[in-house]
Amino acid sequence: MASSFNRTDGMNYAPVSVVKPSPVCGPGEFTFAAMALDHGHIYGQCNGLIEAGGTLKWVYDPDPAKLASFLKAYPGVQAASSPEVILQDAEVRLVAAAAVPSERAALGLTVMDHGKDYFTDKTPFTTLEQVSAARRKAAETGRKYMVYYSERLHNESAVYAGRLVREGAIGRVVQVIGTGPHRLNKASRPDWFFRKAQYGGILCDIGSHQIEQFLFYAGCKDAKVAHSKVANYNNPDYPELEDFGDATLIGDNGATNYFRVDWLTPDGLGTWGDGRTIILGTDGFIELRKYIDVARDKRGDHVYFTNHEGEYHYAVGGQVGFPFFGELIMDCLNRTEDAMTQEHAFKAGELCVTAQNVSARVE
Repeated sequence: MASSFNRTDGMNYAPVSVVKPSPVCGPGEFTFAAMALDHGHIYGQCNGLIEAGGTLKWVYDPDPAKLASFLKAYPGVQAASSPEVILQDAEVRLVAAAAVPSERAALGLTVMDHGKDYFTDKTPFTTLEQVSAARRKAAETGRKYMVYYSERLHNESAVYAGRLVREGAIGRVVQVIGTGPHRLNKASRPDWFFRKAQYGGILCDIGSHQIEQFLFYAGCKDAKVAHSKVANYNNPDYPELEDFGDATLIGDNGATNYFRVDWLTPDGLGTWGDGRTIILGTDGFIELRKYIDVARDKRGDHVYFTNHEGEYHYAVGGQVGFPFFGELIMDCLNRTEDAMTQEHAFKAGELCVTAQNVSARVE
């Protein structure tokens, strides 16, 4: 497999031989709705589904300002007068939502009770009781409880890395290291963002991205949290906020994971966070510089790859696309699990809550 790659040095880019996904269905063949516009990720969720061929019919939110902004972004979408309008519409197959994190599970149960699939922003849960309730409801109804783990699903470097791993480019994956720094933008955050009972804690919230990536790249079905810790280093005015967290996990196949997440991105960085992932295999390693290559290239989606045959650099922005959304649509239509298994979505959510629950507080 590795012999198909061309050697590059310095900033030269090797070619990327992939085919971007096309829409998987025509207008009206997969109708969905949006509600609970509490987090801006709802736009990424809807954009991905629309690009894959989905038809966005309805939106509901009780906040007129959020609703107006959404309708401006998606002209032609109908504003529902209540959640029931969406839940009782037989055409709607899936509801996409980005509620306050502590409210995501309850909304999902309601959506599934109405015979529709649910697509929530991460983190999908803030308590283990919510995880158990969602597992029971999925088994009872046969509906999907899918999660927008965007740092893997909606990032082209992460998608391309998955292809390299699946093709055996670096052998057996033995460790995944992830960093998920974010810019705080304190003044623009809603009140719930600073209340731990609502956002769940930093490991539960943005740590969910990191744990999901580990399970995916390392091929783990389960993992144990070996260590985790959290802190509030720089925001004493918001005592319930955690602006730092890290954790170590051990997968059921022997692979290990370390990740660090924070709200400490400095103003001088040219984007909201220098997110990186390093995937170590027995025959090579991959580094993803997802959103910026600091002081060299303000574009993201850089893949650095080294194996026994050489060193490679792929700039994959605009070339790979986001196959998850089309796969999700087809999974909903065909009741398959090609985009993501239900157990994988639940396990990542469960482990991030567990990491949060057992974390040591650093003062």
